[in-house]
Amino acid sequence: MEICVLGAGDVGRLIAYDLSKDYEVSIADKNKERLKLAENFATTFELDASRFEDLVEFMKKFDLIIGALPGRFGFSTLKAAIKARKDIVDVSFMPENPLELDDQAKEAGIRMVVDAGFAPGLSNILMGHIQVVLGKLDEGVINVGGLPKNPQPPLYYKVVFSPYDLIEEYTRPARIIRDGRLIRVDPLEDIKQLKIRDFEFESFVSDGLRTLLTTIEAENLYENTLRWKGHLEKMKVLKELGFFRPENLDFTMKVILPLMQFESDDFSIMEVYGKSGDQKIRYFMYDEAQGGFTSMARSTGYITAIAARLMLKYEFEPGIIPPELFGMEDELFDGIMKEVKKRNIVLEEYHKGL
Repeated sequence: MEICVLGAGDVGRLIAYDLSKDYEVSIADKNKERLKLAENFATTFELDASRFEDLVEFMKKFDLIIGALPGRFGFSTLKAAIKARKDIVDVSFMPENPLELDDQAKEAGIRMVVDAGFAPGLSNILMGHIQVVLGKLDEGVINVGGLPKNPQPPLYYKVVFSPYDLIEEYTRPARIIRDGRLIRVDPLEDIKQLKIRDFEFESFVSDGLRTLLTTIEAENLYENTLRWKGHLEKMKVLKELGFFRPENLDFTMKVILPLMQFESDDFSIMEVYGKSGDQKIRYFMYDEAQGGFTSMARSTGYITAIAARLMLKYEFEPGIIPPELFGMEDELFDGIMKEVKKRNIVLEEYHKGL
């Protein structure tokens, strides 16, 4: 079974590393330096994923494709997999709706797991399981963040994934369910204070629900992304002044990116909560950098690798497979929970009224 990971960034390397323990794995990227970091556990290929036809031909060499490219390449990667007729597990945070490709995937006879990461990804799986147990939710909430353990001024944030995807979190309207209606809100319009365990954060509503908007029955459903205090107000000012407009973004990055690159281990934290009447289910997840990988790479890439293993083990029907569907099947959900904990990630479950 030959697997190829597209993208040799932190997440892509972690995926390749995990899968290389049991499968023959290749990894492709146009950056030679990134590829060198994966040479010990994967066969490396130089590839420019923006060249669509080249990407299609390259995919045909493998049994399973893993998409770990920045969000702006995600949708075209899915379309390339359809044309190449290859199963794919994708983790990119693409702005497009992958469900639009469901009919094409079915026609091509391929299976496509999308949003198979941390959030979206593990958050979907947990919310999917909550839905099965509780039925229609009065409220479903995801609180999630990947943060430096030692934040540095002036922005108090360290980039742990694609910086352009980071900015898109602040500019893309967030889709949520409020009072039974799908609405779109400005993500930085309402910055809130939020406490989880002993941590005190500020949060904003983010556009991370994605497929959950159509697969979960809820009166209210939303996702909050967490930041250390002092970050979001600065991002809001930059946005209001036009620094995040497409024509200004490259210049803005040159200025602010160095301010978000400093030495500090990171950690990932997530709370997924569902309520129906007096019944409540809450999941708490926590992880820290270890083993030479950032926590964001671990919490994201391990979920992708676990999803890939499910694809290789089970005969799913062709089409788009949102990760929450894994959470709706007890056998799959129990297996995922065990695999996550096996990788030294804290994942705890709490019930009330059940």
